[in-house]
Amino acid sequence: MTNYQIVFLDIDGTVLPPNDIIEESTKRAVASLHEQGIEVFLATGRPLHEIASIADELNIHSFIGYNGAYAVYNGKDLLNKPMDETIVKNFLTIAKENGHEIVLYTREKNLLSSLDDPTMKEFIEKFRLSKNALYTPDMSDDILGITLIKLKEKDVALYETNQAVHLSQVNIEGFHHSYDVIQDTVNKGFAVKKILEQLGIPKESAIAFGDGMNDKEMLSYVGEGFAMENGHPDLFSYANRKTTSVTNSGIFNGLKTLGLVK
Repeated sequence: MTNYQIVFLDIDGTVLPPNDIIEESTKRAVASLHEQGIEVFLATGRPLHEIASIADELNIHSFIGYNGAYAVYNGKDLLNKPMDETIVKNFLTIAKENGHEIVLYTREKNLLSSLDDPTMKEFIEKFRLSKNALYTPDMSDDILGITLIKLKEKDVALYETNQAVHLSQVNIEGFHHSYDVIQDTVNKGFAVKKILEQLGIPKESAIAFGDGMNDKEMLSYVGEGFAMENGHPDLFSYANRKTTSVTNSGIFNGLKTLGLVK
């Protein structure tokens, strides 16, 4: 009988490889967790309204979305923490002044600063965003997440100015100009903590897999935090374990070291 009760899986670079085709080993691993009665959550920076096909393919029904601002357990809302409207409006101003593009996520839509910008179009295509609308000034409340696009590394400092947020570079080749906005107190680690409290599961019984810096709080909070081999170089210090890459059965091999798959 295993002591592990719950597993949190990041999507991009962890479940999804660069070709967006989930490995068969990952599907087998998740199916094995289900058979053992272990809860499985997808924990992503993506909006939940855009991940249905991934969830269906893995038969997963519980989620952390928007980098920890919203969580659902088997159809029941567990957490809902929209961003401060002042931060949202300030970021919109900074982005406009510096030629950056911005995507704001609500529970139902992706609100875009532009529908025509070529880099925005590439972002939409890569992440298969379908529920899109052009942002208008009356839409700045109930924003659960933000991604900034077309930034250079030096531009990060423009947004990190005592606003209780930090930026996390998207860890996907070709999209390093994109940064998720992470709330210092509302992130994947915060969401994991709240979920474990509500489900009555000790953190020592929790496992998590991730590859980006938006996973650092989650990996450092759980009992077994796995950094993918393809992870951001700065992430490894936050994980107590390392597994193989997303293109080399990383989730399966990590769970195998814990005796959860064969």
